[in-house]
Amino acid sequence: MNIIMMGAQGTGKGTVAGIISEKTGWPQISTGDIFRKNIEEKTELGEKANTYIAKGELVPDEITVPMVANRLNEKDTLDGFILDGFPRTIEQAQKLDDILKEKNKKIDMVINLTTPRDETIKRILTRRVCSNQECKATYNLVMNPPKVEGICDKCGANLVQRKDDSSEEAINKRLEIYDKQTRPLVDYYQEKGVVRTEEVSTRINRLGIDVATDILNDIKGE
Repeated sequence: MNIIMMGAQGTGKGTVAGIISEKTGWPQISTGDIFRKNIEEKTELGEKANTYIAKGELVPDEITVPMVANRLNEKDTLDGFILDGFPRTIEQAQKLDDILKEKNKKIDMVINLTTPRDETIKRILTRRVCSNQECKATYNLVMNPPKVEGICDKCGANLVQRKDDSSEEAINKRLEIYDKQTRPLVDYYQEKGVVRTEEVSTRINRLGIDVATDILNDIKGE
């Protein structure tokens, strides 16, 4: 099954995708992780991507699309994959359709996560991620803290705050970009009949693990 995770930053896309990936074996493909890896390795694409990410702007398609296309050519995606952070625009979605069509594949499910804006900002500011790129575990200092402060439960590596998560101004800019450019994707995929919208919020006591569990149960029941 080929899945796209959708929702503004801080809604728990990475958490839900990670749980589904762990239980199914479908790789979680995050453009954010791809960008960070290239930035750390100081590749040409990484340097270009960083100039946009540092300002809270979207990385242009000429950098993003080739990265995703190459990733989807790898063997571990044959039985399915979970895209987290791509596509972000209608144009990217159309390019993804073309990429998959060449492989005789399509998107089977779009998981659209929603969270109240004030809660989203608090989640991002208190988010911490594992510095080990092979692990990529995500924590929240309030809702899902690690057992040992600053240390990943899974691999023991240090937890870090992403540079673009530390400024409320940058976060608000990213959320504004999402509202203008990415939200229309819900309508795009709604027309294809593959959207599943779920709220992740403390106000209804529903966390990412609850959403992931329900989706996995439904997939098993198909």
